[in-house]
Amino acid sequence: MDWRYSSDKVNHRVVVRRAAGRLTIVELRCQIWSTICMEQTAIPAPIRVGGEFFASPSDPTQRRYEALRSYLFEGLAGPVAAARFGYSRETLASMVRDFRAGRRDFFVESRPGPKEAPAKEAARARIIELRQLGRSAYEIAEVLAVEGTPLNRTGVAEVLAEEGFARMWPRPHAERGLPRRETLPRATVIDFEDWPKRCETKLAGLLLAVPELVALDLPGLIAKAGYPGTRVIPAISSVLSLLALKLVGVRRVSHVDDLAADPAAGLFAGLVALPKATALTTYSYRLSHEGQRRFLAALDRQMLGTGLAEGSDFDLDFHAVMHWGEDAALEKHYVPRRSQRTRSVLTFFAQDAGTHNLVYANADVSKAAQAREVLAFCDHWRETTGTDPATVVLDQRVTTQGVLAELDGRGVRFITLRMRSVALQRHVEAIGPKAWKTVSLDRDGNYRKPQVVDEVVALSAYPRPIRQLVVRGLGHDAPTVIITNDFASSAKQLIERYARRMTIEQRLAEAIRSFHLDALASAVPLNVDLDVVLSVLAGAVCASLRRRLGAGYAAATPDTLQRRFLHTGGHILERAGDIVVRLNRRTYSPVLRSADIPDTVVPWWGGKLLHFEYA
Repeated sequence: MDWRYSSDKVNHRVVVRRAAGRLTIVELRCQIWSTICMEQTAIPAPIRVGGEFFASPSDPTQRRYEALRSYLFEGLAGPVAAARFGYSRETLASMVRDFRAGRRDFFVESRPGPKEAPAKEAARARIIELRQLGRSAYEIAEVLAVEGTPLNRTGVAEVLAEEGFARMWPRPHAERGLPRRETLPRATVIDFEDWPKRCETKLAGLLLAVPELVALDLPGLIAKAGYPGTRVIPAISSVLSLLALKLVGVRRVSHVDDLAADPAAGLFAGLVALPKATALTTYSYRLSHEGQRRFLAALDRQMLGTGLAEGSDFDLDFHAVMHWGEDAALEKHYVPRRSQRTRSVLTFFAQDAGTHNLVYANADVSKAAQAREVLAFCDHWRETTGTDPATVVLDQRVTTQGVLAELDGRGVRFITLRMRSVALQRHVEAIGPKAWKTVSLDRDGNYRKPQVVDEVVALSAYPRPIRQLVVRGLGHDAPTVIITNDFASSAKQLIERYARRMTIEQRLAEAIRSFHLDALASAVPLNVDLDVVLSVLAGAVCASLRRRLGAGYAAATPDTLQRRFLHTGGHILERAGDIVVRLNRRTYSPVLRSADIPDTVVPWWGGKLLHFEYA
């Protein structure tokens, strides 16, 4: 039957004309309703009151919902849908991927935790009153702590921003009625003749690191690096002052005042008190990149000699340290945590695969030369030990096929992933079911029996045939494709070895959490170069201390050591010319009593003996 229908666009009345045959009343109503819907779709109705909420979404979760709806349901092209709601094409693609993976938290606050801040509200009126009196966020936080309504300076700053107040820098100490930094003890070399016979400290545990530094021959490392000193402060004291901030978890050099006057911090560096932030920052700029390389070479020799590194098998990775300021003369690098490219300092790290300790770091990396950084590390290791690394395991983004060919020419085994391409995907899809072989991995949990295709292939920029493992069943949507020039090891050994590469990401996460690797000290890479080298040294110190604490701490992370031991308070005594550190009693004191912590002659204390006692 052929029914023709038209509409009166003025009154929205539908006229149905019968051409042949008859319709039931239900069919007629369906035809009429279909026509009405078509007409209402064709003629947009005016927006009713409240409709602007849907026309111009302002809430981020609603905007994400509308963007996904326009792309997935309405069929808008990706660039059009992204532009309509203020997203980039890449961001929209990421949202689509998350949505298809099951994310449905629209109109729901995704950040965990309480949605109210009672402490802020309780102090809000007082914060406004103090700001009107000209107090900064730092000063207001101090006043609130005294008055019994404590709120940290971050919370104070958030309240001030919500109330529309501009940011204000802290006033000088003298104007605030606080002691000036200059009134604190001057940073000079300790004269033990004037040193008090007994003093109390909050950081007695920091001195637990001194035997480890003596075992690593820190004075010799600094001498080989050629680090300069000043007329007042020797080079070793400046380096130890910066290292102390790492070991106790001070986030920035500018916060050195928080522990500068503590007797243990000064004694650790062989000084009466730690230098000011300006002195430490200025010193860091005096050190050259060549000096950092010499320091790392000397440190690596000591780590090999003390068993902190095995020296044949290494994991390599990049890490971008974001810059949070403005107008930074830095290149843009991809930051995985942000899933975007942004101004940052690109750093490169190498981890000894046998001991899982970092042995190399470099912040002098440019985009143009980053693909050859793996060769720079091989050069460093050959200069340090006389031989190239036996094996390097790296992510596919670390280098190129041409550099892999150079590694093969030097006799260095490598294991990495192959970059995905359309041709590679077609090749994987074309693999027949009989080609897959099951491999049993020595690991706990799921994905212990993946399927593997072990083959030899040719790459576009690699001059020789190369071994390729296509692995499925590891918990990923797409198969993992491993390439290597190692034709002797079994597929099982290669898969398990590449899986262990992930431990370098754990080491970097520990360095961020414990040594504040991501707290960019400056927009100048020279300063960051020293910072990453000190992170390697701090990691070696913690690894050495961990060994003394026994098997129960074999896998303890640096922040655990900081929290349980390095932050322990106590007393420092001078007894018969020796330095005795008496640590306060804590839950973990039995661990220290049973630990193998020897009496140590400390060179930068003029040869005085360090001895520990436990309350």
